[in-house]
Amino acid sequence: MEATIVTILALLFLSFVALGVYATVKVAKAAKRGVDRTLDQARRTVEDTTLRAKSFGQAGVAAELAKLRLSLRGSMRATQDALQAGAVEDASLRESLDLFARLSAHGRELDEDLKRLEREPDKAYVAGQLPALTERTERITGSADALRQAARDRARRFAEDDLETLSAQIDVETGALRHWTTTDGRDGREAAAGAEAAQPAWYESTSAPQAQPRAGETPQAITAPDPRATPYPWEKTARPESAG
Repeated sequence: MEATIVTILALLFLSFVALGVYATVKVAKAAKRGVDRTLDQARRTVEDTTLRAKSFGQAGVAAELAKLRLSLRGSMRATQDALQAGAVEDASLRESLDLFARLSAHGRELDEDLKRLEREPDKAYVAGQLPALTERTERITGSADALRQAARDRARRFAEDDLETLSAQIDVETGALRHWTTTDGRDGREAAAGAEAAQPAWYESTSAPQAQPRAGETPQAITAPDPRATPYPWEKTARPESAG
């Protein structure tokens, strides 16, 4: 019996140790990913700032190369953000993400070529390569811009369709809520009788006077509405009537 208890305690101890090690590894990996993301963002910020400084502070081929790299990086980054955000709600954008991944390979290759030419001492050679590099940059950024704009147009169209459907449903609901509305010239007594006949059961139960409690019975408590139960900021709590 004692050996069984010792074995169970040892297994529990080993399980807790293994769980602690697993949790520690997960936390360490998450922290490493966070640090890597922070370093990547800082590196991109420094590179973008350096490229902007070169494009405005220098002249000649160095400024042109900096402008090409800025245009390429800005277009690719904006398209990546738009596609990744849209793919969360629209699964059909997954194929667009696959196409963008292939386009990104060409974009990275072009960025590396532009970066190497920035260190090229023969400026005449770099100037001769600029027309082909500009055309190549425009083709890649044009494809990226087309994907980004198509994804945004698709999301906007879905939003418009949803709003149109919602508006139609609201129109139907408002018509149902105004079922007591009568045409001009109808007798008021007939309209009142028709409205009373059309009232639902819940209206009668809430609008009818409360019955007086019988002798010996405890009157039921009336629960006041909770003024905090307002899920939307534009809903206001009704102001209580004064006691005088």
